[in-house]
Amino acid sequence: MENLLLGLRAAGEETRLRLLVLCGHSELTVSELTQILGQSQPRVSRHLKLLCDAGLLDRYQEGSWVFYRLSAKHNASLLARTLVDLVPEADPIVSRDLERLETVKKARIMAAEEYFRENAARWNEIRSLHVPEEAVEDALLTLTKGHKITDFLDIGTGTGRMLELFGPKVTHAIGVDTSREMLSFARTAIEDAGLRNCQVRLADMYNLPFTNQSQDAIVIHQVLHYAEDPGIAIRESARLLRGGGILAIVDFAPHSLDSLRTEHAHWHMGFDEDSIRTYCAEAGLEPKDFTVLKGDPLTVNIWTAVPAAAIQSKGAVAS
Repeated sequence: MENLLLGLRAAGEETRLRLLVLCGHSELTVSELTQILGQSQPRVSRHLKLLCDAGLLDRYQEGSWVFYRLSAKHNASLLARTLVDLVPEADPIVSRDLERLETVKKARIMAAEEYFRENAARWNEIRSLHVPEEAVEDALLTLTKGHKITDFLDIGTGTGRMLELFGPKVTHAIGVDTSREMLSFARTAIEDAGLRNCQVRLADMYNLPFTNQSQDAIVIHQVLHYAEDPGIAIRESARLLRGGGILAIVDFAPHSLDSLRTEHAHWHMGFDEDSIRTYCAEAGLEPKDFTVLKGDPLTVNIWTAVPAAAIQSKGAVAS
């Protein structure tokens, strides 16, 4: 009762309700919200603090930027979403806010697309060397089928494609990356897809800002070849996996394309089956499936692993 009243009091003011609606449609910074509402930054910041204190909004730091979005896991999350859904978008004030929001989002899209255009050639060059992405995605969905996934994490989310793929199948999904430009592109992609349960964050795969055993499934898709020490990244993933969770790693098999190292900053020239299995075992994970998708000249491998403790627990129950 107390939390409900706190949330209702926080939302029971015109500007705060407008902020709630806007953050229900998109992750936004203070400066973007100030631009949309036409109010001073200190005033908007005060309202945002009240909404965050009530658990209606989540606040995330991304370098020097701070993003606000509708609460995802707080006790007040259901109230926040209900209030947003109850506000009529045809209301003149709300309608104007949403029009201005579209202007802000278009500016984001233009910046993200410019970055993507500048880098698309090198990504397309790599894609042309291995099996179609659709085959990789189908294999990933097959390998993770049967796992109940509430919380999903995509490490090195890039354009957010894994969030688009798994988002409709999970309750909560987060993609992390070290590139703000890629996060901007991914944020736009998931918003355009209507994936309200997905979000992106600035984070390093060696030091992820999540609690132990907080994820049911983790995907590391074409990222480990950039890692100076893949073992650390896999241990960090293992720390986050719940019992019964699954880690899926997608990367290239060993190859001799020096251009990927010299021109695309790949640290590793692919991984053989045993190298990733060894990393997983050292991290306390039990290797499971190993899938090979033959390509010319690049072959894509997919490894899956689960917490070893979960394997032992199942064995004990069976006996």
